[in-house]
Amino acid sequence: MALIQTAETRYSKPVLVAVNKSIEEDDTLAPMRQHALFSSLTDDDLTALMQQSRRLRLGHHQLLYRQDMPAHHFFFVVSGRLRLYRLDASGIDRTLDSIAPGDCFAEVMIYADPARYACYAEALKSSEVLMIPVKVYQDLLERKPEYTQAALRHYAKRAIARFHDLEIMTVQSARDRLIRYLIDLLPSGVEEGSEVELPLPKCLVASRLAMQPETFSRILAELKSNGLVRVNRSRLFISNPARLIQISQ
Repeated sequence: MALIQTAETRYSKPVLVAVNKSIEEDDTLAPMRQHALFSSLTDDDLTALMQQSRRLRLGHHQLLYRQDMPAHHFFFVVSGRLRLYRLDASGIDRTLDSIAPGDCFAEVMIYADPARYACYAEALKSSEVLMIPVKVYQDLLERKPEYTQAALRHYAKRAIARFHDLEIMTVQSARDRLIRYLIDLLPSGVEEGSEVELPLPKCLVASRLAMQPETFSRILAELKSNGLVRVNRSRLFISNPARLIQISQ
């Protein structure tokens, strides 16, 4: 119950502050062009979508929306980082994902019926997001059916990623889950030693991987003692990615 009260308290504060910028001086258009939901839009359609959206600022640990709240918008991250989490029946906070600049989230609301947010969205640090009206995007898809294919490809890619996450969470041990998580943070195709940064605080990574913080710390200490990782706060240097991949198989 304490966790539920904490979440509600954070939400009761002023959550959203409009950042007024003209389209001409807004630096969001170029990053949006890289996202599948917007990459096929014409300049006029993207500009029109931006004009009907709001650019919003969130403070550290401020909630953007609550679980089960009616959903009228989806979001594009301009800066900062957000965490998605759910509260289970006992009030335990379960981290689902972290969202970085250039990512969209809650975009499933474009097709959801009824449209209600499935989790909480919280800023892990000062962040800015673009709040895009679902109805405006829906109308755009109806007027321009050719955009629908790009949206469906995006959803298919997300579904495949979720199946990958489900496999990790349901099949592998806690040690394997953590190793797989670290491997997924590595740049694609890397073979030599590489440094990665945890996208969440360690306690939240533990929650994301369905383990206790103590278990996370113990496994990370084992990997460190075996020379597989070096740890510097939130940054980890993986000395031998191939070996790490090998022991997780």
